[in-house]
Amino acid sequence: MTDTVNRRWLLAKHPEGMPDASCFTLETTPVPVPGPGEILVKARYLSVDPYMRGRIGRSKSYAKGVEIGEVIRGGAVGEVVASNHPAWAPGDIAETMGFGWQEFAVLAPGGSGPDGVRKVDPALAPIESSLSWLGMPGLTAYFGLLDVGRPRPGDTVVVSAASGAVGQIVGQLAKAAGCRVVAIAGSPEKLAWCEELGFDVGIDHRATADLCAALREACPNGVDVFFDNTGGPIHDAVMKNLALHARVVICGRIAVSSQPGPDIGQRFNGHVLVARATVSGFLVFDWWHRHAEAVTRLAALQKAGKLRFREDVLDGIERMPEAFLRLLTGANLGKQLVRVG
Repeated sequence: MTDTVNRRWLLAKHPEGMPDASCFTLETTPVPVPGPGEILVKARYLSVDPYMRGRIGRSKSYAKGVEIGEVIRGGAVGEVVASNHPAWAPGDIAETMGFGWQEFAVLAPGGSGPDGVRKVDPALAPIESSLSWLGMPGLTAYFGLLDVGRPRPGDTVVVSAASGAVGQIVGQLAKAAGCRVVAIAGSPEKLAWCEELGFDVGIDHRATADLCAALREACPNGVDVFFDNTGGPIHDAVMKNLALHARVVICGRIAVSSQPGPDIGQRFNGHVLVARATVSGFLVFDWWHRHAEAVTRLAALQKAGKLRFREDVLDGIERMPEAFLRLLTGANLGKQLVRVG
């Protein structure tokens, strides 16, 4: 290995509201050296995900946040360049959500959770897929829809952020389950992609003056399953259009994650009561012990031509903040990635 320096992004300050470039600082350090039982991995792709906004804020969340001066947490897939572990050799491909925004990381193989280190089979799919439709977003869509949303043939399924890393998979799984699927996205280009994927109806929430009325027209019999990737005004509109015994999957809150202060929205107890709806918070980490099941099923669907996806890739680790801000503002189309090497 000829590399001697490692570039990594640190948190410079906790954002108040929408983050900007001043929240991050790029540091250069020596490449770390693996100890006994460890491997050194050089990143090939870094993952950019909505949950990262919660990790860099001051508010308490479901996982430990990033302190000022720490490496930003995040997933990656990369190549083993040095190994002191008997089950790993240089050239192997590793994936983990515990890598961080950096070019190199020393990892300790083992562990079954998201921060565990998993071998990636390049013959199964391009290695970046392990961060996309075969990784955390794919698992989120698979378990969130099928186990929590419980779609039935003929159901109307509404998906917010429908062209994103999770939403594009949710919609295709719902179609495979025999459902009618309504996409909510933020541009004609995004809705055109959803149409290509087989979504039945598309609503541009940025160009729709009355989203509640648009949903009522698109879902005349109400919404049976709502896969909520955003929160905010989209959530408010869908909750007013629930069908009897609807299932609401609360997966993401990116629409409100950068708002200063608490999220003070409308109250929907009456709508939930009348519809006898079920509202469930969903974190994919609770299903991680079934990782192999989801990967096997998703890979089979893709091989059969029943699963398509898009990835939005920027080049160079120096573009990590740019990629993150693109995600927060909805400028990306598909899974946001940064190609490192």
